[in-house]
Amino acid sequence: METIHLKPLLHRGRQCIGIYYPPNDKLNQFIQKKAGASWSRTHKCWYLPNKKESYIKIKQAVQGAGILDTSSLKQYLVLQKKKAPQLPAAVKCMVPHKKMAVALPPPKSPGWISEENAGALHLFKQQLQLKAYSASTIRTYTNELQQFLYTIKHKPASQFTTTRLKDYLQYCYVTLKLSEATLHSRINALKFYYEQVLHKEKFFWEIPRPKKHDQLPKVLSEEEIGRMFNAIGNLKHKAILFTAYSAGLRVSEVINLKIRDVDSSRMQLLIEKSKGKKDRYVGLSILLLDVLRAYLQTCKPMPKKYVFENPLRAAEAYSVRSAQKIFEVAKEKAFVTKRVGIHSLRHSFATHLLEKGIDIRYIKDLLGHFSIKTTERYLHVKKETLINIPNVLDELNKTFTLEW
Repeated sequence: METIHLKPLLHRGRQCIGIYYPPNDKLNQFIQKKAGASWSRTHKCWYLPNKKESYIKIKQAVQGAGILDTSSLKQYLVLQKKKAPQLPAAVKCMVPHKKMAVALPPPKSPGWISEENAGALHLFKQQLQLKAYSASTIRTYTNELQQFLYTIKHKPASQFTTTRLKDYLQYCYVTLKLSEATLHSRINALKFYYEQVLHKEKFFWEIPRPKKHDQLPKVLSEEEIGRMFNAIGNLKHKAILFTAYSAGLRVSEVINLKIRDVDSSRMQLLIEKSKGKKDRYVGLSILLLDVLRAYLQTCKPMPKKYVFENPLRAAEAYSVRSAQKIFEVAKEKAFVTKRVGIHSLRHSFATHLLEKGIDIRYIKDLLGHFSIKTTERYLHVKKETLINIPNVLDELNKTFTLEW
């Protein structure tokens, strides 16, 4: 059985239990579904609040599937007890009895939000849902506003001016050292709250946005992708990666692909409600169709709704994290050392099409981009473009034989 290490974890200012173990799809399902744990991209582990109830949930979830190592957690709890200040006997007598109705002030921990600001957070979530924002956007915006409310504590968010918000954003960048991308998300969340919830007109015009790092797409070569695909033995796992690469899909689009959306008569895949709530058609590879048919014939239990379903819950889509893990394992087995994730299959799809001479306007539609400028990023990573430009050092060497 797998050893599961429980360790103390400080996550977003809150004390948590970090759950660590080698990649294991079965344990992922137990920890996520049965224990209700969340995944931390920062710490690369599952986590739950540091409470006795959380430990019981973890123990019950992994019973028979893993062995818990709680040595680090116990050591931390012992140290915390020693650090806790002991009240003198005279002071202990002044502590009110549990039965006495005494209104104690709320603990001002990093995760504390005042009652007024908690109401603001509720209205914020409600407005996002009423405007039918995607689940991922709601989750991101809510988290960003929460971080703001944690920082301002008892100060009412509704009374903040643009000047005070500038000071806060400067604190985020200089003191907290948040990345430009995170700052953009936080500004978007604050903008939505002040303009869409409080209806403050043109509230954010005076607040500048940090310039983003213009990153180029990270691309795998055809040889690297071939090695990765051949390194996978599991037919379902192979089908997931084939689907992502053959049509340039986002991982969320792969796991949400429904059986009814695979049109073998027209050799098309229908991608519903992708980013920006747009539908689009992409081509269905002949090889992918064969692999999907073979996978569906051997898959038990047979998927009911989604092409790739959660093995423990019928008619529920496979998790994003599980798909990412499949890619990571394939990369390790194929000895691919580039620091890339499953999204690199989408980048590679676009770049390889460009290198084969496909018009960039068609690639834009296949990828579902709003603007051609987004697709034009792939022009910078085309192998042929770089190869055909003569290198000045090589040209110099033709005239003067350089010593080295």
